[in-house]
Amino acid sequence: MKKRNIYIIIFTVSLFGLAVVQYQYLQIGLSLAKVQFNRKVQDAANEIKEGLGTQNQLTFLVGKAIKEDDSYFNLSLDSVQDASSHFLNDFLTEKLVNHGLEAHFTYNLYSKDSIYYLQSPTDLKRKDNFASYPIELYGYLPELMDKRLVLELHFKNLNNYFLRQLNGLTLPSILFIIGIIAAIIWALRTYYWQRNVITTTNEFINNLTHELKTPVFSISLATKLLEEEASSKQQHVISLIKQQTERLSGHIDKVLELGSLEHKNVMTLQKIDFKPYLLKLCQEFETLSSIDGTAFEYSLEKGQYLINVERFHLENAINNLLDNAKKYAENPKIILQAILYKNNLEIRITDNGKGISKEDQEQIFKKYYRVSNGDEHSVKGYGLGLSYVKKVVQGFKGKIVLDSEPGKGTKITLLLPLIKNGKDL
Repeated sequence: MKKRNIYIIIFTVSLFGLAVVQYQYLQIGLSLAKVQFNRKVQDAANEIKEGLGTQNQLTFLVGKAIKEDDSYFNLSLDSVQDASSHFLNDFLTEKLVNHGLEAHFTYNLYSKDSIYYLQSPTDLKRKDNFASYPIELYGYLPELMDKRLVLELHFKNLNNYFLRQLNGLTLPSILFIIGIIAAIIWALRTYYWQRNVITTTNEFINNLTHELKTPVFSISLATKLLEEEASSKQQHVISLIKQQTERLSGHIDKVLELGSLEHKNVMTLQKIDFKPYLLKLCQEFETLSSIDGTAFEYSLEKGQYLINVERFHLENAINNLLDNAKKYAENPKIILQAILYKNNLEIRITDNGKGISKEDQEQIFKKYYRVSNGDEHSVKGYGLGLSYVKKVVQGFKGKIVLDSEPGKGTKITLLLPLIKNGKDL
């Protein structure tokens, strides 16, 4: 199964699990809201019973309405009952609001023999989902009727009411889930976009290196032909051309592996004494420096440089640093030192270039980053060299240290762990 499908499955399962957890929390919240609502209704019911248990203006009016007695008022019986219904509704609303209950409600006042005396001004439809809370009255009204009276409250769509009360929890939860979904989708899209870019880049590198092989082969062949007829004075130059052609050919063969370093470590590490190879590298660079007028010095401490590396990549990294030191100075003066210090092989490359600012030092090893002067780059390149050097050194379990100051040059130190008794120190 492809990794992409695995990621999608993990994302879907995680999202479903998160939704289930949020649903369970919502159910718990609804249950707690219902318990709290019932407690508030009970508290309000106690006050309602007390308010309707004594004779007062409201109970007097309600009493006349349920006894169907209009002799006290200059109104019709229907008007008395309608007024009683509205005043009782206002009384109930006040008591419920005082206890934090603002849900829509209706009521019925009836006796135990199911005779209805009063109803709220508005009534609920039978198909509506409502909850009922009966309150048995005592005192003035039951004694007046000589019957047991019940005031029943009806609340419509309590679940919707509870959800509105829980908006402080449900709405943020929904927004967070949407935010998580958007972030994950964006991350996955970015990831696969970058993979496509890397794949395209690697294909370009592969095609380019194959195209470079033909001219390199032609140069190598021409060098061999010239070598056969060259004079003794020309042999030195031809030998140098031959060395650099072989080096370029090696780069072409190995550059195909560099793209793979973005995904996995393809370097084959071997235990070697790197000193002979470093000496040869310094001698070749010294020869090239003598031609273009670069001042180059090197000193290698005595002893074996036993390290666990891939020789080609380490040589390429050092050559990269030497080339940079030469490019970023008007009259280059480069010093390479190799010393054995605290279980490490330290390779220090110092130059007299223009130096690197603190801001650029934090970015210099990032891929494609280049130190610029305003909007102009004084030296042509792609910003890949130091990124490659850092990746190679880290692949050898080493470190790279940069010490630079504008106007005073740069020193780069490679710290590579030495091997003793077959183990890294």
